[in-house]
Amino acid sequence: MLLVFALSGCISFGEKPPERLLRLTATQSVAPGTGQSVSPGEAITVIPPTVPAELASNRVPVRSGSTEVAYVKKAQWVEPPSRLFARLLSEVIAARTGRPVLSGRQFVMDPGVRVTGQLQAFGIDEASQSAVVTFDAAVARGTAIQTRRFEARVPVSAIEAAPVGAALNQAANQVAAEVADWLK
Repeated sequence: MLLVFALSGCISFGEKPPERLLRLTATQSVAPGTGQSVSPGEAITVIPPTVPAELASNRVPVRSGSTEVAYVKKAQWVEPPSRLFARLLSEVIAARTGRPVLSGRQFVMDPGVRVTGQLQAFGIDEASQSAVVTFDAAVARGTAIQTRRFEARVPVSAIEAAPVGAALNQAANQVAAEVADWLK
């Protein structure tokens, strides 16, 4: 029994989480109490985008050269970037278009216009010292499908959690605004 307690101090199930976690905040949102309605088929459904393996975790990637990826020390998202970005995209689209935006779980109510795609980049480019968000959007309206690439780059003062989080938030909001304007 004593051996079990002695060994328990040696076992680790992963890194200790950072003191603070990063999240995205929409710079444009629907005001509380605002109602939105549209005719059938005109609601917008945002489905979280797919991501490459480097973005499938809660860590913030730093691309160094064309073949290397590291992660920002002590920087971690509250949830995976695909879900954070989808939520921010939904809020900005609703604010800029005035149309109701449904989540993937509400899809059965009225699929209408469906927005998804692939989040190609959501991290830091070490060479340019910038936060980069690249989103290959795919929009389905009935059987018609359109695609378009959106990208934003925002300078980052240091590759540390706080400035990286702020720069990625700004870049994500810029991409979301461009997507919303494209949907109008």
